[in-house]
Amino acid sequence: MDWLDALILGIVQGLTEYLPVSSSGHLEIFKEILGVDLPADDNLQFSVLVHAATVLSTVVVLWPMFSRLCKSFFTFKRGYDFDYVCKLLISCIPVGIVGVFFKKQVEEIFGSGLMVVGICLCITALLLLFAYITDRRMACATPGSDKLLPANSGRNISWWDSIIIGCAQAIAVLPGLSRSGTTIATGIMLGDKRGEVAQFSFLMVIIPIIGEALLDVKDMLGADAASSEVGALPLIIGFAAAFIVGCGACKWMIELVKKGKLIWFALYCVLMGIICILW
Repeated sequence: MDWLDALILGIVQGLTEYLPVSSSGHLEIFKEILGVDLPADDNLQFSVLVHAATVLSTVVVLWPMFSRLCKSFFTFKRGYDFDYVCKLLISCIPVGIVGVFFKKQVEEIFGSGLMVVGICLCITALLLLFAYITDRRMACATPGSDKLLPANSGRNISWWDSIIIGCAQAIAVLPGLSRSGTTIATGIMLGDKRGEVAQFSFLMVIIPIIGEALLDVKDMLGADAASSEVGALPLIIGFAAAFIVGCGACKWMIELVKKGKLIWFALYCVLMGIICILW
């Protein structure tokens, strides 16, 4: 992988991490297009690094909310913010279990070809479609409304909702199954507020990605680091590109979710999924 490949892949990651089209799936697609063929460990290493960059962009974009949540949690100030952080922590348990007990199996799936990516993209499209239908039904059930409900309509994310959304995130480790699309669609189908579930989706990934990144750094500092086929310059360029593009994409996606525009991404996902399967 050279620096230009890393730049393109970083841009792809920064854009697709927040759009419900699967960043991991698009990374696999563009690696195929660019002819980037890395060993499983190096492939996952680069993916984790650019995901860490988009996590950093999430913190930057949502800094006012992020800092408020941290202050409330670490000062043990009980209230809405403290409970919100606890819900985020609970939502991370399922993906943590997957990371601890099924890490090798997940590594083997990445880089295994576009068939899995194509199938999972089609599943993403179905989830987004179901979320859109749920939104429409809720709107029709509201007197005097024939359009989508406002972004603040619905309920706050409950403790049970956080567990279900967390399970959705754990399943979405598969390449092609959009993490943001899966978690946001799940929250909408549960009846949660669109704006709140979008922010919850972006914040809940911070802990798992940071944990995976720290483990990856430990491995890179170990004996196997010298055998890595990805140099330092491509890693830096990929990280920077994913962070810069991610900042803009995060803001854009939150507004799109509030406006209920996810149906267009469902059409894109099914089209791209079919192309991947035929490829």
